[in-house]
Amino acid sequence: MRVTFLGTGSAMPVTGRAQTGLLLESDGNALLVDCGSGVLARLAETEVGYEGVSSVLLTHHHLDHVSDLMALVKARWLAGADSLEIVGPEGTEELVEGLFDVHDYLRGRLDIQIREVGPTEFGVAGFDVMGFEVRHSMPTLAYRFSNERGEADFVFSGDTEAFSALGDFADGASVLAHDCSFPDDVDVSNHPTPSQVGEALAGRDIDSVYLTHLYPHADRVTDDLRASVSEQFDGEVRVAEDGLVVEL
Repeated sequence: MRVTFLGTGSAMPVTGRAQTGLLLESDGNALLVDCGSGVLARLAETEVGYEGVSSVLLTHHHLDHVSDLMALVKARWLAGADSLEIVGPEGTEELVEGLFDVHDYLRGRLDIQIREVGPTEFGVAGFDVMGFEVRHSMPTLAYRFSNERGEADFVFSGDTEAFSALGDFADGASVLAHDCSFPDDVDVSNHPTPSQVGEALAGRDIDSVYLTHLYPHADRVTDDLRASVSEQFDGEVRVAEDGLVVEL
């Protein structure tokens, strides 16, 4: 499995970081996870491109995770594609229909297939996925991905506070990409600080953790983020960057 971080930023833009988006590839399959502002341009820089992505999986519906969704629809239509599957938590159909109400001229340009999922097992774009409900200001799912051979699991936390049950969900994975929006000196809810991430992951068997969804406060102190998580978590800790490719 190959994971490309397309966007590692947040709702407050910083130089060099698009909003949230990941590209997963395995066995000839490709899946886009979240589609925030700037993600479409990053996707266009990959070999897969927006022409090669026919399925999008959303963690939740905040603007910094969906703002390039209609831009993706238009780009695929103009490139000659005929379909797009959009999968996400409860409310995804209402979200997409509302976006088409605003951008009515795009309605009918592609065969849009919408599917709502929950904290259960499902398949999308050739990946086996397990959803897990996390703690955010709106319904949000973390996802655990396996390829068709059941090798090298990848977990994406989505936007969430850090908590022990999420650590259990990620236990045994090769790679975890976890929200780390703010440094420890910021009092925050709905997102974690690095010490909270380290506490939630302590004792878990995860090879590598990549910290993502960085607000400007966190982007300025990335070395401190890594050090704080590593005080309690024994695995490798890195800060994700746009364009970073991880092979599992």
